[in-house]
Amino acid sequence: MEERVYGITPPISTALPTEEEKRLNNALHQELRAQGTFESPAETEKRKEVLRQLEKITNVFVQRAAQEKEPKNSILIRDAIGRVFTYGSYRLGVYGPGSDMDTLVVAPKYVTVEQYFKIFPHVLVEMAPPAAITDLTPVPEAFVPIIKFEFSGISIDLIFCSIQTLKQLPAEKNWSLADNNLLRGLSENEVRSLNGTRVTDEILTLVPEPATFRLALRAIKLWAQRKAIYANIMGYPGGVAWAMLVARVCQLYPKATSAVVVNKFFNIMLKWPWPLPVLLKEIEYGCPVTRVAVWNPKLSHSDRNHRMPIITPSYPSMCATHNVGRSSMAVIQQELREGVQVTDEIMIGRRPWKDLFTKHTFFTSGFRYYLTVIASSRTKKAQNAWSGFVESRVRVLVNKIEMHPSIALARPFNKGYDRMHRCKSNAEVDEVVSAGSLAYLYKPPADGEAGVKTEIKSEIKSEIKSETKHDIKSEDGVPVKQENGGLKAEDGIPIKQELSDQTLPPAPPNIKPEPTDDADVDVRLEEIPEKKDGPEYLEIYTTNHYIGLQLVEKAKSLDLSREVNDWKSMCMSNDLFDAGLMFLSIQHVKNTALPDDVFEPGETKPRPAKKGLKRLASEEPGSKQQPPAKRQVQGKPPGPQLPRPQQQQQQQPASTTAAAAG
Repeated sequence: MEERVYGITPPISTALPTEEEKRLNNALHQELRAQGTFESPAETEKRKEVLRQLEKITNVFVQRAAQEKEPKNSILIRDAIGRVFTYGSYRLGVYGPGSDMDTLVVAPKYVTVEQYFKIFPHVLVEMAPPAAITDLTPVPEAFVPIIKFEFSGISIDLIFCSIQTLKQLPAEKNWSLADNNLLRGLSENEVRSLNGTRVTDEILTLVPEPATFRLALRAIKLWAQRKAIYANIMGYPGGVAWAMLVARVCQLYPKATSAVVVNKFFNIMLKWPWPLPVLLKEIEYGCPVTRVAVWNPKLSHSDRNHRMPIITPSYPSMCATHNVGRSSMAVIQQELREGVQVTDEIMIGRRPWKDLFTKHTFFTSGFRYYLTVIASSRTKKAQNAWSGFVESRVRVLVNKIEMHPSIALARPFNKGYDRMHRCKSNAEVDEVVSAGSLAYLYKPPADGEAGVKTEIKSEIKSEIKSETKHDIKSEDGVPVKQENGGLKAEDGIPIKQELSDQTLPPAPPNIKPEPTDDADVDVRLEEIPEKKDGPEYLEIYTTNHYIGLQLVEKAKSLDLSREVNDWKSMCMSNDLFDAGLMFLSIQHVKNTALPDDVFEPGETKPRPAKKGLKRLASEEPGSKQQPPAKRQVQGKPPGPQLPRPQQQQQQQPASTTAAAAG
């Protein structure tokens, strides 16, 4: 019997694993466990139970939607069911501790997205165990409408789609979304909703050995996350894109172990002749079930401009890496090059697997100069919307910056840093939102200082109110998140800590003890403090995104004012922007001035050069003092100004320089 050929080309090798390759594979498995990428069986069972409850909730939601649509159609209401599908890391089987669950609710044609946002949150809170649902946040304005929440401590991203060709969904347990006809009559965002599950399902059918694929993918995901090149929204491949790259290598080496696949992954992808697309199967054209365009560089100018096209296998095929730009492509190539060196030595026994998973040096030694994008708001609710929008536009700023003739590389970090500030005046607020000051940074009470009582209400936009002994609340009623604060019940929900006489903390020395009922104490009027109106602090929420800058070798100065101002105008002209609540600023930051919280324990923060060395350098013949970088002024942003790049090049590691050249 002839073996099946996976992929669009024959395999490179069908050799069976050697004993040494098996040993290396076992070592890889052990290292991934030591790195904490596997979840405990108890946590996995908890996820399955959450999915079972979501299926029951979905059925009730569809029944109520049917009753609202056709209240007299008892048969329609009786037979109404919905289905819950997963996609992403959970569907692929490569999830780990703390991973969120990407989930899809599928409903019959008569259920609308308006009903989804109107009815589903109510049913969710009503049917879930008490206090199991937290952080319930519907986002109907998203391109793919989504409801975000935590269910028994598991983060859920729940999207929705109604099948326009089915008035009732099949009850068969094994019913899938593979049939292309299910896409008929769907809009582009609805097609994207269904294709999350369709793509992940098809990936698993296109690899020779799913178990080999999963272990190799766990390794590549961990490597990409450690190197900070894992985030589609910031211009790097996302989880599905990395999965398709690993799947393609599995097709080329169908009998290899996961360890061999990992090594071949780096060697093949480093030499891949981009922009030749990575395909797991031939692209389907001419399937007239939807008007959504299929990726086709022969017809589409935008498709021709994709630098690193990785194409989804399900119809309609799309490019999963259309966000990858020049700088992120150079960074990926450099990390692949280093991955080749490390894994080649691992395969001959010279290095351990842990050397592959060392952390990035983006902040410690990657760059001398950075731009920081500061999105800030006066309320937590406004910040959730504003920071998400700004994050989705950071890569646009990067694209503008890297076109500047003095820029060799503009590398965005793959995540933002959320901070909270407590200011006492508008002047202090301006320091935070305009200049990026961290002088008023506020960290919630540590463990034992305050308890939190969380109350869930069945509203479409749930408001979660917190009461602590410090009475900390934001302006919109959303609680300040506390780090390890208060006691927790068995289900992980914080509860208010009741203090007994024995556990009451001693009063501060400058506070007089309260008199007891049986004490004979005279209280004078002047000793009673006056009640102050309004909040004691002005709370500001910020999200900072960092972009590392490397200048070309002969650049003498850098003026990014035009690029920065154009980008800010684009963001602030969006309908989402509220000038009374939201702010946007961009600052130039030296590596020695980076905030402490971007460094993890054990990392060394760059330090300013010693004054003695600076004085000696300035006394050298022909040397000139460089002017300090100009600071951006609110209202008149001149754009970041950088000194001459010669000193920067001395501090740039060889890897960054090579990445820019690539």
